[in-house]
Amino acid sequence: MKKIFLLMISLSFVLSCNKDRLLQEGKIGFVFTHNWDGMPVSESDFNSIKFTNANGEKLSIEKLRYLISKITLMHEDGMTTVLDGYHLIDLEKPETLSFSTPKNIALGSYSKVSMTFGFNQEDNQDGIYPDLNSASWNVPGMLGGGYHFMQFDGKFIDQTDAIVNFNFHAIRAVDRSNPENLTFQNTFFEISLGALTIKNQSQIEVQMNIGEWFKNPNRWDLNVLRTRLMPNFEAQIKISQNGRSVFSGYTQE
Repeated sequence: MKKIFLLMISLSFVLSCNKDRLLQEGKIGFVFTHNWDGMPVSESDFNSIKFTNANGEKLSIEKLRYLISKITLMHEDGMTTVLDGYHLIDLEKPETLSFSTPKNIALGSYSKVSMTFGFNQEDNQDGIYPDLNSASWNVPGMLGGGYHFMQFDGKFIDQTDAIVNFNFHAIRAVDRSNPENLTFQNTFFEISLGALTIKNQSQIEVQMNIGEWFKNPNRWDLNVLRTRLMPNFEAQIKISQNGRSVFSGYTQE
């Protein structure tokens, strides 16, 4: 009888531990929101000149889509979980503004949650993502191939008071001084969301302040840099530098 009692205690302990493990894991949701210096922005705000950048230029948004990859969660105990893959956020497609992790993730306090803006060098391989190719996300071979990191298009009122187009596109920087020997510099960067506590059914909100793309550390003058930015090596470096202050993250319960 004593042995049976001890067996029941052991079995109860195992079941309790397994239950605890199940409770300590779950799918994590991500939702992407957008603002202009605190003013919420959605597709309904497109095609209207209603925003003013740090250089004082009034502008509209006509397209905004960008790619994130390699979500990384660093647990306080040192464990790191890396979610391979990528996600293309398109403000004109509400279904792309949120997603859940494909597998269960350990819940609890994380010392750092981050993701990559664009693709790193290893993942930015020309032609290997059919869905991105069909979305016209690829970069021409003359610029080294690979994929866009962001497409941000709109109109602005220039210094002559004319309404003109701008194309603020981010890719890997390429120096075409010698077309037979292209030189590249990586412009992807880490989006750090800081330390977060994630509970069951939590969502991580990733906020993009669109106005920051034109601010720090490079105040952007659209009269000087408004189109043909993809083959402009220095412009791509500046876009990458400005992107470091664009994103922030919060946990929603």
